[in-house]
Amino acid sequence: MTTAEQSAVGRTGQAISPEPRRMLIDGAWVDALDGATFDSVDPATERVIARVPRAGARDVDRAVRAARAAFEPGSRWRTMSPSKRGRLIHRLGDLVLEHAEELALIESTDNGKPLTHAAFADIPMTADMFHYMSGWATKIEGNTIPFSAAAPGRFLSFTQREPVGVVGQIIPWNFPVMMAAWKLAPVLAAGCTVVLKPAEQTPLGALRLGELIQEAGIPDGVVNIVTGFGDAGAALAAHHDVDKVAFTGSTEVGKEIVRAGAGNLKKLTLELGGKSPNIIYADADLERAVAGSAAAIFFNQGESCMAGSRLYVQRPVLEDVVRGLVAEAEKIKVGVGTDPATQMGPLVSREQFDRVMGYVESGTAEGAELRTGGRRIGDTGHFLEPTIFSGVTPDMKVVAEEIFGPVLTVLPFDELDDIVTVERDNVYGLAAGVFSRDVGTAFRTANAMRAGTVFVNTWNTLDAALPFGGYKQSGWGREMGHAVLENYLETKTIIADLS
Repeated sequence: MTTAEQSAVGRTGQAISPEPRRMLIDGAWVDALDGATFDSVDPATERVIARVPRAGARDVDRAVRAARAAFEPGSRWRTMSPSKRGRLIHRLGDLVLEHAEELALIESTDNGKPLTHAAFADIPMTADMFHYMSGWATKIEGNTIPFSAAAPGRFLSFTQREPVGVVGQIIPWNFPVMMAAWKLAPVLAAGCTVVLKPAEQTPLGALRLGELIQEAGIPDGVVNIVTGFGDAGAALAAHHDVDKVAFTGSTEVGKEIVRAGAGNLKKLTLELGGKSPNIIYADADLERAVAGSAAAIFFNQGESCMAGSRLYVQRPVLEDVVRGLVAEAEKIKVGVGTDPATQMGPLVSREQFDRVMGYVESGTAEGAELRTGGRRIGDTGHFLEPTIFSGVTPDMKVVAEEIFGPVLTVLPFDELDDIVTVERDNVYGLAAGVFSRDVGTAFRTANAMRAGTVFVNTWNTLDAALPFGGYKQSGWGREMGHAVLENYLETKTIIADLS
């Protein structure tokens, strides 16, 4: 068996089919209208896994038209009871678990991440999101509100919640199937219809999920999946018959989505980038803090919007923590994701590898001290050593800008005010973390952080019931929890004169 073949085989001995893929539009699996395709590439071997349709504006238009038809009054989806809709969503979660090994293999091969991470984190959380949101389908309620400007009993006034309509959803490449679930589960619970565009780097998981959506019994046209590049995403964001766009990705592209959606003033939610501060106090359990901080940056190759990439360490324990982190980094097994021993896989693409390496070179050039890592591993695949810089200043690019790779910068601090002063200039506000044995210190720090999620003595601990999203340029709105339903619902007020 060749190296490329080995990389596409999981613990069960299954391999990813090399058959060309098609897009899901109106219940049919179709090619792009102009026949254009692109290759999905294994980032560990740089070999082609499968050929995928490259959607253009006309393909996006037919997907939107299918979603619009499925949303029309009287359609099977619009007349379906909330209870049945919830059962279909729950069935989809069950199917994800039934096909968990296959989906984990797809994720590992298409994205590069360790198969163990996909199998024990991504795919279970995908199923959990569908299961959790399935219960909300029957709990979308309005309110009866007393009419205060007239005599009691003359008017009946109440609200009802209605689905926003056709939703365009654009998801990233770092957690492909899980991000699809974060988007699809609430949009289905709310009763909307959707056109989903996965990232061009990782289209295969979403397409397999589309097959499971059909198997679950969700009607044709409710979920449409188009594969392609940024031009397809732009066409979706700008389409006049899309009522709402939900995007997860970089802040730069998020700003483009805002501009594209201005034409019909479509509603937007954006889950964007981060440069998340992580804080270790001198009184922390240092063994726990070091292990947690290493996981915060090196999990998923650092390709996480909430990665704890900017570490503040209280000065008395600075060198102890840095030495501990270096030891943790140098123990990490970097390799092909489908190898069960692998703890960190390759970066997702050559473009991303070059981008991250540019930051590493920038850090060295600006005078940061490279404590470990910073080098490519091997000649094939996009593998990078876990990298740690100390001796940095807040104005350096490696400290100030989102890298989206396994690169950690460590800064000393004396008091919380030192951190607050620096973080005031942080344009992001997605996540933050604090390690301390003192409850008061931990919660004063959490309260001082302008971030949507703050971890205390932990990191990477999310749950389908907990809202997730950012302050500042890290986004608009929230994913997960019942808060996410606000993204996909309209409020209608009805006032009746009973006199």
